[in-house]
Amino acid sequence: MASFSVDDFVGNGALQELVPLLTQEGWEDVPTLKMMSADDMDALNFSQKQRGALELRAYLHDRMLMQYADKLEASGKALSELLTSSPTTLSAEFGMKRGHVARFVDRASACAIIMPPNLAPVPVARRRHSSSSLSTLSSKEEETLMPAGTPTAFKGVVAAASAPPRLCGLVPPPPVPEDVAPLSILEKICVQRLTPEYRPGVELWDGLGELKAPPPMKASDIWMSRPTIIFCIRRPGCVMCRAEAHQLYSRKPIFDAMGVQLVAVLNELIDAEVKSFWPRFWGGMIFVDKDRDFFKAMAGGRLVKESFVTGFLCNPVSRANFKRAKASGIHNNLNGGHLVKGGVLVVRKGRGGVAYQFVERNFGDWAPLEEVIEVCSKLEPKRHSMVREVSLDHGDTI
Repeated sequence: MASFSVDDFVGNGALQELVPLLTQEGWEDVPTLKMMSADDMDALNFSQKQRGALELRAYLHDRMLMQYADKLEASGKALSELLTSSPTTLSAEFGMKRGHVARFVDRASACAIIMPPNLAPVPVARRRHSSSSLSTLSSKEEETLMPAGTPTAFKGVVAAASAPPRLCGLVPPPPVPEDVAPLSILEKICVQRLTPEYRPGVELWDGLGELKAPPPMKASDIWMSRPTIIFCIRRPGCVMCRAEAHQLYSRKPIFDAMGVQLVAVLNELIDAEVKSFWPRFWGGMIFVDKDRDFFKAMAGGRLVKESFVTGFLCNPVSRANFKRAKASGIHNNLNGGHLVKGGVLVVRKGRGGVAYQFVERNFGDWAPLEEVIEVCSKLEPKRHSMVREVSLDHGDTI
């Protein structure tokens, strides 16, 4: 499994002693840590052993093979040497399963996240977040960001995968709304923040093992000062939802460079499910929308549900989505509700409204990452040439 917990990522190897320094210097999330360059390692005085450990663990993390990280690192062999090992050696010495051996030696099976050429790499001078406070602006500051009546840069886009009819055409697929969710509707939604952005050492559960959730807040506070990707999750224990969350959060350094934040929204609160989902599959903030208003807004004002029989057993697209997610090696459970459809929203900052809305029509539909990244690249075009200068410093924003 490839957890987004820094402690899980570094394991018991040479990087473990560096965790306090990495946290102090801002390398506090796994996606960003994996983007570390040779210059960044020089600045932190990495030893050769620590450089090799980071290369090996990043490679394994990309391939969901972190369960072998400690053994492979302890062998003292470099990644290049391990990749030339025979399948018999990998199985005998490290206990690697046959299917995992094939995934390990296939260098093209999962490529590392690469920063788009039009964006500057993550700077050595790291960004600084506050993991405990939300940014709230005065009405005057809100008008400065997006004055009332100001036209948006471009019309919001609604996207969805094709969906076949069910039961030989007797059951039609879920409809797709013609327009994106109105900002006036989204601004009325109230949510509770369950988790901050992940940082090493953050503890969310009290001594009784219960989640310490603050009072409800206006959802509009989330995107008031920064463009935001809102991932509306059908069920955090679902293998398809977990796989999509992992794929999306893996691109965090790219969205950081664009000034776009990542948040997830659940439609029900089950403490154990949040604990198993964060930060293993998602290291960003998580909110709960108990009234499911985000989910209704995405579907044009009504809650879209579908039964297991018509939505999965009788839907070849959903079954293919399930096989794709299971192939990643991610485990799942059956806890919680299964039937509410989710999706992805890209919301401009302030009162800019929805720029992109992807609706889950088949269980396990993923918003195309290329589309999401392209939309985000158009939100604040001036920022891209200034990424190094501002050092991704968002101060006390959400």
